[in-house]
Order: sequence, then C-alpha cells, then structure tokens
Amino acid sequence: MAAPASFVWTRRIVLALLTGFVLLPVYVMVSSSLKPLQDVSGKFQWIPSGLTIRPYFDIWKTVPLAKYFGNSLIVAGAATVASVIIAVFSAYAVSRYAFRGKRVFTITVLSTQMFPGILFLLPLFLIYVNIGNSTGIALYGSRGGLILTYLTFSLPFSIWMLIGYFDSIPKDLDEAAKVDGCGPIGALFRVVVPAAVPGIVAVAVYAFMTAWGEVLFASVMTNDATRTLAVGLQGYATQNDVYWNQVMAASLVVSVPVVAGFLLLQRYLVAGLTAGAVK
Repeated sequence: MAAPASFVWTRRIVLALLTGFVLLPVYVMVSSSLKPLQDVSGKFQWIPSGLTIRPYFDIWKTVPLAKYFGNSLIVAGAATVASVIIAVFSAYAVSRYAFRGKRVFTITVLSTQMFPGILFLLPLFLIYVNIGNSTGIALYGSRGGLILTYLTFSLPFSIWMLIGYFDSIPKDLDEAAKVDGCGPIGALFRVVVPAAVPGIVAVAVYAFMTAWGEVLFASVMTNDATRTLAVGLQGYATQNDVYWNQVMAASLVVSVPVVAGFLLLQRYLVAGLTAGAVK
C-alpha cells in the first residue's frame, strides 16, 4: 500500500529542514575559511564578496599545526589500537567462558560510563605526577600518559559492545575450530575475529573519534611538545585578534581524517552498532 501524499510531503519537508540545519554550519565554516580576515571580522555575508585560499596556507605558519596534527595521529592511533586489542581479548573471555564475578565485571565495566570525565581529571593528574616523582616515568605531559587516559574512556564501551557482538556469533564455530586443532587463541583469530569485523571496526571508530576530539584532558595532560589538535586550535586566538578564517580552515583540515574514515567504514560501523541488538 502506497503512503498517503500528505505523509510523503511531510517527510520531504522534515528531511529538507534537517538537511539545512546540518549543512548550514558547514557552509558558514567553508565560506568563512575562504574569506580575508577583515571580511570575517565584520558583518557576516552569506555570499562572499571575495574568495581566497591563503588561510589554508597560513594555518601552518600561525601555529605549529603539523606538530599538533602528528601528536593527534599518534595519540589517537595508539589509543585505538590498544583499545581494540584489549577489548577483543576481554570481550571474548566474557562471552565464551563462565567464571566467578562475570556479571559483576560486566556491570562494573558498563557503570563506569555513567560518571563524567571531569571527575577523573584531578585523580589522574595526581597519579601521573606521583608516578613521575617516584619512578621517573614521565606520564604527565607525555603522549603515553594521554594514551592511557583515553583508554579509560574508550575501553568500557568497547568491551561492552564487543561482548554483545561476540554473543551473536554461534559458539559452534569455536567448537569446529577446536576440532580442527585450533586452541582458544587460534579459534579467536581464525574464526571469531573475521566474523566480528563490523563490530571491531565500530569499536575502532569510536575509540579514534573519542581520542581525536577530546579537549579537557588534552589541555591539562599535555605541554607545548605533546599538544594535540583539539588544544592547539586555541593558538589562533591572540591577545590582539582572533584569526577566524584560519580557525575555520584549520577546523576543516583536522576534520578530514575523521570524516574520510567514517565514510569509508560506514557500512561496517552501522553493522557493528546494530549487531546483538536483537537476540
């Protein structure tokens, strides 16, 4: 049965409004990044009077954007890899084996998501400083410390999501692999992991996006040498002026890895997020 015409037009209008609501900020960002600074600082013009690509060259000179970009790639990439590896082993153990405290472990992992991140800022800061003073291991102000910090946020959700995904994979596949001579680790990497690629990709995208755009901990746990993009963008604001055109241009540049990765892995991400929702 065909949908009523009123429903079709209502849907089109709502979708058009939502599309405009989403694309309007993007248009403002793109148009502002192509304007001279004096045009951006004045009254906003929907149709730019003059366009220039100079802000896209100046963003690398006003602040050390390349260094911030490299720091963000290292921190976000390492946090993503570590989160995926730990989550895969943890979720597989919870999904496939029965042990004392299994339910408590699952509830505890998920309950950590209820607390706002700012509650952990001061404790982690003190822990890192004390470790550095007592052992000489510099966690505060280092990329390693920031990676460990981001793991505290991405791991609980990653483990919980992979548990649900592994539960949706029949255990008969593990048994068949063991009959063929595989041990638990062999069954995990030869059977379960290939079948769980969408869920693992979803976890990787979540962990990367969490680390890539985080501001609060990056502003406290880093210094001039380890500063990431999310904090480094503040360098375009000086005591005398704010380079709004360069801010917009830099924001677009730093968004490219996340947007490109999301578009390339979109089908895996959707499959991973919806897997296990219906048992």
